[in-house]
Amino acid sequence: MPALVLAEVDYFLRDERAAMRELIAEIFDPATRYEYELPLPSDLVRALELDARFHNLNLGLVDGTVAALAERREIYRVLTTDRRDFGALRVGPRFSRALELLP
Repeated sequence: MPALVLAEVDYFLRDERAAMRELIAEIFDPATRYEYELPLPSDLVRALELDARFHNLNLGLVDGTVAALAERREIYRVLTTDRRDFGALRVGPRFSRALELLP
């Protein structure tokens, strides 16, 4: 779970505080498979590179960071509802690796 995503999710759940508290509890529950990940400075730089490379997608910093973290950690499965942008995005040294989108 990229840290920047939490801010975006919190915004969307601003009228559903109980759901946000439940999500946070689940993310930080040791029994779940979530890993909370702070972006490195290099991830932020890469996110902006991806945003520039795929400028027609208007990725922005949050989505770019999701892709950059996936790329750095070599975990290419991404949980997202944004199938249009993440489906068109490619990562890796030659921008040839597609992301596997879940659900």
